[in-house]
Amino acid sequence: MTATDTDVAVLDHWIDGAPAAGTSTRTAPVHDPALGEVTKHVRLASTADVDTAVAAARAAYADWGRASIARRQQVLFAFREQLASRRDELAAILTSEHGKVLSDAAGEVARGLEVVELACAMPHLVRGSYSLNASTDVDVHTTKEPIGVVAVISPFNFPAMVPLWFFPIAIAAGNTVVLKPSEKDPSVTNWMAEVLSECGLPPGVLNVVHGDKEAVDALLEHPDVASVSFVGSTPVARYVYETGTRHGKRVQALGGAKNHMLVLPDADLDLVADSAVSAGFGSAGERCMAISVVVAVDPVGDELVAKIRERMAGLVTGDGRRSCDMGPLITREHRDKVAGYLDVAATDGATVVVDGRDVVADGAADGFWLGPTLVDHVPTTSAVYRDEIFGPVLSVVRVASYEEGVALVNGGDFGNGTAIFTNDGGAARRFERDVEVGMVGVNVPIPVPVAWHSFGGWKSSLFGDAKAYGAQGFEFFTREKTVTTRWLDPATHAGVDLGFPQNR
Repeated sequence: MTATDTDVAVLDHWIDGAPAAGTSTRTAPVHDPALGEVTKHVRLASTADVDTAVAAARAAYADWGRASIARRQQVLFAFREQLASRRDELAAILTSEHGKVLSDAAGEVARGLEVVELACAMPHLVRGSYSLNASTDVDVHTTKEPIGVVAVISPFNFPAMVPLWFFPIAIAAGNTVVLKPSEKDPSVTNWMAEVLSECGLPPGVLNVVHGDKEAVDALLEHPDVASVSFVGSTPVARYVYETGTRHGKRVQALGGAKNHMLVLPDADLDLVADSAVSAGFGSAGERCMAISVVVAVDPVGDELVAKIRERMAGLVTGDGRRSCDMGPLITREHRDKVAGYLDVAATDGATVVVDGRDVVADGAADGFWLGPTLVDHVPTTSAVYRDEIFGPVLSVVRVASYEEGVALVNGGDFGNGTAIFTNDGGAARRFERDVEVGMVGVNVPIPVPVAWHSFGGWKSSLFGDAKAYGAQGFEFFTREKTVTTRWLDPATHAGVDLGFPQNR
């Protein structure tokens, strides 16, 4: 980082193994959401800066794309050790810019670490196949090879975990990376790039460019970028997918969500209430896998709402570096947007049971505070139900039957995550088959897959054919080559044959 005339540090890009100021003079403020203060500025890349980063990645690919599996694995194992031993250091940086509580930040790092560990297993995941004597004296084998320079565009809500979903796998497979993190909480990615450099990653293999739409468009349109991995809102995911594919790139674009928890009458309502509060208000609801709608099947609604409200009364909202349960939202503008939905709820006839605007936060007066909020009897026609609010607003919808609840889940535009709470195994199994959602929990409120399975939804929650990490992650970052081999014995050479080759 460099300092400005006002003594507020400016975060540089990380290009070709070192900090880089670039050519652009544009910057954006980075806040500490719990204080409501600008703590630094971040550079916003120009198209020329993106070109510089891509050129560095392309130059590094000449060597890294041919590096041995052992060499790549050694770097990733070293990075895994550093990430594990310095988890608290990274979590503190994350909390200072995002606002989530330290325990949540450490948990985010831990889930990202799982993918690094998966990437360390790349000898198994990038191996090809071999068919001996597929035809007489003809052998066929396949190899999985890197695709080149890849771009990763990550969101503000998981500034460590989401980049870790992508770049370790891309690097393990032999690609080089240009990563554009959110400009709202950018420091985590620079920290990881610097640590990887300390672990022996060659310059140019991982580059970080900070920026806004100009940088995104430059990556989407750049002729030397082979693929784009994106996580963000659905409108932007659709734009990224359409723009990237139009420019000939592989694209995996993970979009938004409106996740439902279907509660059957036989469910353990204490477990449901605990799960709804945990899944609805963790990370201040700024999760694409947050439960935002509880679908209560009659007659459990009143009792369940009472239990949820009781648990909410014990939550402490405040500075994530203190003993708090939930931190602030990422910016003042986002806080005000989320709070505005409570006026919409009242206008649409819903009941605001707990109003987060009334919260007394354990933190600075200027923090971006909105406490946990509970809205009951939400009409499905209301924007409170339809929109991805991305904040600590938990809605309750009442239905008369399992069938009505499933129809509600399936009727939405999103298909990211969902959960059913029941003690009926038959109902749970039926739900697995009936529901049109990519990630399903049975008595599990946030069904984020472990690293060796892949993450991604259906419908408007995912654009492209590949999910994140797991086996699909390695498929996305590699291309298959098939080689057919025959070593001739002169005595058996058959001479000229213009017929189509046949296996014999």
